[in-house]
Amino acid sequence: MKKIYLSSLFILVSGLFTNSVMAQNTLTDKEKKEGWVLLFDGKSTAGWRTFNTKEAGPAWKVEDGALTLSDAKDGRGDLMTDKTYENYEFTIEWKISPCGNSGVIFNVQEDPKYKATYNTGPEMQVLDNTCHPDAKIIKHRAGDLYDLISSSKETVKPAGEWNVAKIVSDHGKMQFWLNGVEVVKFTMHDEAWEKMVAGSKFKSMPDFAKASKGHIALQDHGNPVWYRSIKIRELK
Repeated sequence: MKKIYLSSLFILVSGLFTNSVMAQNTLTDKEKKEGWVLLFDGKSTAGWRTFNTKEAGPAWKVEDGALTLSDAKDGRGDLMTDKTYENYEFTIEWKISPCGNSGVIFNVQEDPKYKATYNTGPEMQVLDNTCHPDAKIIKHRAGDLYDLISSSKETVKPAGEWNVAKIVSDHGKMQFWLNGVEVVKFTMHDEAWEKMVAGSKFKSMPDFAKASKGHIALQDHGNPVWYRSIKIRELK
């Protein structure tokens, strides 16, 4: 009797876990009607590749329905979408390891002359604000437009907990949302933008943030990080 009970309990728990993973990387009927598309199927790295390569490096794995940066020594680098995007609403869930650092980088241009995605693409910071050294630097905290604009509010959850981020790009008008709160708002490519970039660490990168369209990348900053429920809805 006890064996039957334990077996049934195991099946129940396994089923709940499987359904939970599937729910994280699926679209509702409403989302489908609104034009949302999944960028991650929860099972593979299909649709993604490592920057300046033709496929996803082995450092990026899929574990428990999440894109995970492992501690592998080979096949490292930022992971980016195969396709490019310009005007869109993009959502993603992320969690970071204790004292970890990563980021979501957009408008990335791919070319051998660029050594990294951040040479061309601005970044929404992913960070453990409690103990990573960057947390002590203004404009380097979770949710910030990295090195350019600080979040208006701190809504990030502790390391190991899932956060929901959203980036809206609408003809140069940008919004960052973190856990349901708009934290950053700005306009790209106007005079104020150019002045702000000129006063940042990116001033020595001539092609930084010049493009209005590009790949979306997940940063390999050397720390374990997890991403899931990656979706996009292109805007007209």
